[in-house]
Amino acid sequence: MSALEIVGQVLVVLGALVFVTAALGVVRFPDAYTRISAVGTAGGAGIVLVVVGALLLQPGVSAAVKVALIVALQLATSSVGTMAVARSAYLAGTPLRRKHYDDLDTEGAPR
Repeated sequence: MSALEIVGQVLVVLGALVFVTAALGVVRFPDAYTRISAVGTAGGAGIVLVVVGALLLQPGVSAAVKVALIVALQLATSSVGTMAVARSAYLAGTPLRRKHYDDLDTEGAPR
């Protein structure tokens, strides 16, 4: 097994782990907006890692051109798609879960 194959496999596994963390974010985050953020961020990073890892596993000029096109399109459209979904959630009236922390609140504090 060559070093190129090992690096390719590591990148594919790292990309898969990025997607797993995004799935955990979808399950654990409190509202739609933070969930959308998790998926949008992980989508861009995860796809890039997986396709670059696949390129290292099967190198070639045509594969490199395809990977460059995939990476460019993914990075160009991921943020736009994420913002479109977040905007539609906002326009549909999806509530934002707010947590209020007041570090300066002195009620109940010992004097």
